[in-house]
Amino acid sequence: MLIAVVFDISENIDDLVKSPASFGEIVTEYYVNFCFYFANLLSSFIIFLTIIWFTSQLAQRSEIIAILSGGVSFRRFIQPYFVGAGILVITSLVLSHYIVPHANRAKYDFEVTYLKGALTLGDKNLHREISPGTFAYFKEMNLEKNIGYHFSLERWKDGHLTWKLVSQSAIYHPDSNYWSIVKPQIREFLDNGKENFYVRERLDTTIALTPEVFAPRSEIVTAMTWDELNAFAEEQRSNGSGRTAFIEIEKHGRTSNSFSIFILTLIGVSIASRKTRGGTGVHLLVAVVVGFLFVFVSRITTVSATNVGFPAYLAVWVPNVIFLFVGLWFYRRAQK
Repeated sequence: MLIAVVFDISENIDDLVKSPASFGEIVTEYYVNFCFYFANLLSSFIIFLTIIWFTSQLAQRSEIIAILSGGVSFRRFIQPYFVGAGILVITSLVLSHYIVPHANRAKYDFEVTYLKGALTLGDKNLHREISPGTFAYFKEMNLEKNIGYHFSLERWKDGHLTWKLVSQSAIYHPDSNYWSIVKPQIREFLDNGKENFYVRERLDTTIALTPEVFAPRSEIVTAMTWDELNAFAEEQRSNGSGRTAFIEIEKHGRTSNSFSIFILTLIGVSIASRKTRGGTGVHLLVAVVVGFLFVFVSRITTVSATNVGFPAYLAVWVPNVIFLFVGLWFYRRAQK
């Protein structure tokens, strides 16, 4: 955590110095919560390295050989590890779903106030359903100026288009919460097959839509509890947002990350319990390789979920299942 803090300070030192935040606010509101977030994020890997180090020390001093020679089975030897892992899994679940989101909220508020600039959005062809049967579209949007370009608004009923507005641009006024639509062209489709057509110079109207709907910061998702994530995912899904997979990955990932402690415990004890010529260094090397492979597989599955449509819950649990079999293979080969 200290290393992570040093890197973050080096990256944000200019903004921190220029900000009106006091030294106490920087420490208590930002870096304390920063450590909560990264400690929980890396908890399974930290525990994995700890198990490797501790068990390897026992093995190099021949204590495990003495235990097994005394008639204790390897299954009995590994039981206390899983008791400890169970306590850590429960702790991690509570932290992930309830405590860390509140810490992330404080960290997020500090970043928005003192460190982050204006929202940026690189996506184009943005669609949202703002109410049942009413759809808004922007070809692109400048979130810094609150301007959307190539705007259209459609109303559908029973599968038929009943009303449509088209405009070159629409400007959002956050103070008054209304939109100024520039030179809108309005078509009203009648039941008799005819239509009414209007052109106006400007139209000021309220729409249940804000620019942030198209680009909420990714950090805001980490600041939500389980219930808030479910509600937010449902809202984004009903609006036609493409960020639903990202939200689902965050939601299920909190649980899978905690349960990966069991799997890494099995792998760690099985690897480090055998006395080797290379000593603890060899065990730590194997641990680092396994850890990087775990992260690599997790990255592949999450990218598949966000870009290819792979189910989010499978994306976060598949690495655990794969490395469960890896752990069972190491367990079978462990010194008995």
